[in-house]
Amino acid sequence: MSTITFSSAAVLPARPATRLRLTVRGRRLVLAVAAVPLAVGIAFAALSGGSAMASGEQTTTASFATVTVMPGDTLWSIAESIAPGADPRDVIGDITRLNLLRGGSLQIGQELAIPAQYSE
Repeated sequence: MSTITFSSAAVLPARPATRLRLTVRGRRLVLAVAAVPLAVGIAFAALSGGSAMASGEQTTTASFATVTVMPGDTLWSIAESIAPGADPRDVIGDITRLNLLRGGSLQIGQELAIPAQYSE
């Protein structure tokens, strides 16, 4: 039978953990590396967003004729009354898109904007 023996020289003594120390130069380098993406983002936003600035030179206001929903009104009846010569399905589609209606449900007293081609 064989035996294995360890001598005290084979065991390494534990080293105390050392803290990471940054010099002034190292701190400046870390700060500069962290600031580069931020500076690039700000520069990109300033260069690309500058053309979208609002100015009052070319403002146009859209005015729509409106219809107030009365008891018993449906989109079909409103479409027939504002555009008697047009297909009511097309008129309903235009009114729905303009007023962002979902499901075609109306409320009494609701103001509906009428598309410009039907308001004349």
